[in-house]
Amino acid sequence: MTMWIAVLLACSACFALKFVGYLVPESWVSGERTSRVTTLIPVALLAGLVVVQTVVGAGGALMLDARLVAVAVAVMLLLARANFVVVVLVAALVAAGLRALGWG
Repeated sequence: MTMWIAVLLACSACFALKFVGYLVPESWVSGERTSRVTTLIPVALLAGLVVVQTVVGAGGALMLDARLVAVAVAVMLLLARANFVVVVLVAALVAAGLRALGWG
């Protein structure tokens, strides 16, 4: 199987899954519990993505480098209610500065 066939199959599967979502009766997805779960799923997926991209390096080994410090700075700025653009810029500058100093 070539890479393009795998990509096309994955695209077809995603389209089919989304299409099937429109066929599900509204009574199945309109409850309070379902609403809470579907609200929190993107948060959990994004948190998992941040952790994997921050801490997991090549070969699945844990990496503690400038990315971890930058994420910690971003969390502190978010807790201080800083503007999101400022959070992203400061975290990027921290990571770049640490890498320029040879750490990470």
